[in-house]
Amino acid sequence: MEKISLFEIFKIGIGPSSSHAMGPWKAAGDFLNKFFSHNGSFKNVVGLKVELFGSLAKTGTGHGTDKAIIMGLTGAEISTFDSGQLIPSLEKINSEKKISLLGKYFIDFNPELDILFNRETLRPSHPNTMDFTLILSGDKQEKATYYSIGGGFIQRKGESRILVDKAIIPYPIQTAEEMIQWCEVEEKSLDEISMANELCWHTKFEIQSYLDSIWEVMEHSIYQGCHDSGELPGGLHVQRRANVLNNKLFFDKSYNSQSEWLALLKKEPRSMDIVTNWISCFALSVNEVNASCGRIVTAPTNGSAGVIPAVIMYLLCFHDGISQQDIKKFLLVSSEIGMLFKKGATISAAAGGCQAEIGVSSAMAAGALTFSLGGNIRQILMAAEIAMEHHLGLTCDPIGGLVQIPCIERNTMGAMKAITAAQLALHSDPNSAKVSLDDVIKTMWETAKDMGMKYKETSEGGLAIQVSISLPEC
Repeated sequence: MEKISLFEIFKIGIGPSSSHAMGPWKAAGDFLNKFFSHNGSFKNVVGLKVELFGSLAKTGTGHGTDKAIIMGLTGAEISTFDSGQLIPSLEKINSEKKISLLGKYFIDFNPELDILFNRETLRPSHPNTMDFTLILSGDKQEKATYYSIGGGFIQRKGESRILVDKAIIPYPIQTAEEMIQWCEVEEKSLDEISMANELCWHTKFEIQSYLDSIWEVMEHSIYQGCHDSGELPGGLHVQRRANVLNNKLFFDKSYNSQSEWLALLKKEPRSMDIVTNWISCFALSVNEVNASCGRIVTAPTNGSAGVIPAVIMYLLCFHDGISQQDIKKFLLVSSEIGMLFKKGATISAAAGGCQAEIGVSSAMAAGALTFSLGGNIRQILMAAEIAMEHHLGLTCDPIGGLVQIPCIERNTMGAMKAITAAQLALHSDPNSAKVSLDDVIKTMWETAKDMGMKYKETSEGGLAIQVSISLPEC
């Protein structure tokens, strides 16, 4: 059984894509670190080539795959890298035609020639495939193939995905039915089950601190997105809307900080139109930050990063008595639901379409919101099932290969569906449900396998070919 931690489901990173940017960033660093660890030096390295296949090749330019790989090669740590330094760092490498491998050793490197987007050759192993080749003195080479398998997870060809280094956990869970059994037999809530498993790998202080940092980044990305204006980068000329909506909703109010802004939000009227407008604003804001290569949290991916923060902010602002501890529990519960999809299906749009991103994030948010509002384990999983059921078959067809249209708006839909699913589950008897979460996860995976490749993050189907645009900027 694969063992996954919430530290892997929720990762602090930089936009615009977890599978096409964060994954390749990590793969580039992993490739060089393994070589350095084995050889102790880069002194015999005279060149470097990277070749991208499948979805990475077809939408990699719009997703910033080449930029992410370059930063990974320099040894920059994605979780702490200052996103404001991204463009200056890339411009320096492009102009000098040199790169410092892990910050240790300079070699000649021309991104335009040394990163190849192979859009013609198909690699059946995985739609997100990368080949890294170090050219060594004496006509020797060091090669490795990596797969970006969704949500920032990577796999090196020839290495097992199973996380064998992790300790045995007290509550192993592969299916939703097992989750129900553990909660009911042990008489524990889902957040307690999650915490008990995490404590096998991290101290309680580390877990609590990480959850605090996750929410801090989520909350700040909402605030930032609500206050950044203008046009998103990439060549589609998409105008930011979160700032416009925030200003309309707060047309006669002033504030000087994020805390003052949040205090005003909690005083907003709770009429349906006000609340739903704010939910849309929260989701838009995060994914506009993501689209502009800002700092966000994969939840469980970059493309779906706005759903869970929007639902948490809805809970925080429009329900009374929600504490920081409640938010931590929300994140624990949602991560456990995300793990079910990661184990039983996929969270990669290149493998499963957008049902694997927005659908999964909506299911995670629906289940966690149900928990936060007092639902039992069966209602929690019923909410997750309802949310995913109504995302089944959702394709990934980004216009211009950018994580903007329809990706940003889809986060608002995912958040609203999550809230609706939670409300339905809380007023339903799960024992009379005809469809289980396990049924839906299996169906999602079968649907993913049946879905045509042109609808899996290639920009070769759907809206991507119906809407006429000029090519995005590189």
